[in-house]
Amino acid sequence: MSEAEAVDWDGLAALAHAAMRKAYAPYSRFPVGAAALLDDGRTVCGCNVENASYGLTLCAECTLLGQIQMTGGGRIRAFACVDGEGKPLMPCGRCRQLLYEFRAPGMQLLTARGIRSIEDILPDAFGPENLEAPEEGP
Repeated sequence: MSEAEAVDWDGLAALAHAAMRKAYAPYSRFPVGAAALLDDGRTVCGCNVENASYGLTLCAECTLLGQIQMTGGGRIRAFACVDGEGKPLMPCGRCRQLLYEFRAPGMQLLTARGIRSIEDILPDAFGPENLEAPEEGP
């Protein structure tokens, strides 16, 4: 069984849909929910939180990543993001980069075109491995 098949994608999408119902989207009226399965077996969720100053709006992926950090850290094995009707949404470019930072090896995403890897949706990504290790002190 492949890693993508081992994930309960319907269950993950249902968690994202439940998170979407908690979204704060009074301006766009476009609620979004996200859910992730972490490498330790936990699931975390997030929803979009809009702001009257549109540029300050938080995507669902951002609140999800905050939840990962607040609940002990970890790496994302599987990720789903849905709209108000429960249909899969592709993360925006900014959020793809944020998700890449927290990916587990082989991270998969539920998309409108099926299950895809993070490398498929963000090829040649810049990540922590591109930064030089900090120098040791004297």
